[in-house]
Amino acid sequence: MRPARATFAAMEPQLGPTSNRFISQRLRLNYVDWGNPDAPPLILQHGGRDHCRSWDWVAEELRHDWHVICPDLRGHGDSEWSPEGHYGMDAFVYDFAQLVHTLGHDKVTIIAHSLGGNIATRFTGLYPDKVERFVNIEGLGPPPEIRRQLEGEGIGERLRQWIGDKRKASGRLPRKYATRRDAYQRMKEENSFLTEEQARHLTIHGASRNEDGTWSWKFDNYLNVWSASDTPTDQIVELWKAITCPMLLLWGKDSFADSPGPDGRLDYFPTARLIEYENAGHWLHHDQFDRFMADVKAFLG
Repeated sequence: MRPARATFAAMEPQLGPTSNRFISQRLRLNYVDWGNPDAPPLILQHGGRDHCRSWDWVAEELRHDWHVICPDLRGHGDSEWSPEGHYGMDAFVYDFAQLVHTLGHDKVTIIAHSLGGNIATRFTGLYPDKVERFVNIEGLGPPPEIRRQLEGEGIGERLRQWIGDKRKASGRLPRKYATRRDAYQRMKEENSFLTEEQARHLTIHGASRNEDGTWSWKFDNYLNVWSASDTPTDQIVELWKAITCPMLLLWGKDSFADSPGPDGRLDYFPTARLIEYENAGHWLHHDQFDRFMADVKAFLG
């Protein structure tokens, strides 16, 4: 086992970020700061069941020109879990707004993935004057037609389903892995596009050791239960239309998430441009890193 541990340790960056905390709705939430505080602020927001250190490769590329901040969402990474298991979009958007308020910047630039992209999109629509530029990686949620179908099911049915799912989650223990290498193998199975280096790094920062010596992912199991209520679809579309900053939408052609071009969502964003990536899935910033960085640097200027 010693050579395996040495291999994991060797993947750690030589000079990493510093960890910090801010308070949102009584939760202590984590973010890492890559330094260079006199540069323009850039927030990198991860997606669901991920963590802030998944941005390390991107941050290393951008830290010399930007003040890079990478937060852990509530229930993720090294942020606290919600005591009541509340992970509705209202809570996430408030947390993001609280981070921007805590940092004290007049304007920020944002790169956000998946759930993080959904959160940052709503924030940008709410406060268009606070965002300089915005890169959204597969972070819009379902198309409006699908959302309207779900809304048509009725609040009673949705609430009953939500209550049942919450009860199931309350009895579900975090999955345990005998070794960190076992967790690493699960990471590789989850995303076949990942290199060995990427999978090791994501595992190092995404799993923690239990008291009995096993390993578990850091995210809260309650994250698997979506809120029964959300902002109505037509009002979400209004937030999309309210965005005024330049916006870049990035989608992987091998992703499970439908592209916003063919389904019409792109039309709701007056300043957006869409780029689709060949040979890339949902984590295209890992799958096609060099192309991703080239596109992002060109967009950010």
